[in-house]
Amino acid sequence: MVTTLPAVLSTLLYSVIGMIVFVIGFVILDLLTPGKLWQEIEQKQNIAVAIFAGAVAIGLAIIVAAAIHG
Repeated sequence: MVTTLPAVLSTLLYSVIGMIVFVIGFVILDLLTPGKLWQEIEQKQNIAVAIFAGAVAIGLAIIVAAAIHG
């Protein structure tokens, strides 16, 4: 039990850091694109913007996971 505690703590720390980096990346994406992403997706039901935002989210997640893992 004692040996697994550092592994659990480091996993939690990397998870929090990964989520913070992901959110920062998504906010930067929102600032770089014209208009507001959530407004386009939610109110205007713009499927193209939703697909674009989802693709960027997956790309950011893969980059963050590779940076943490490697």
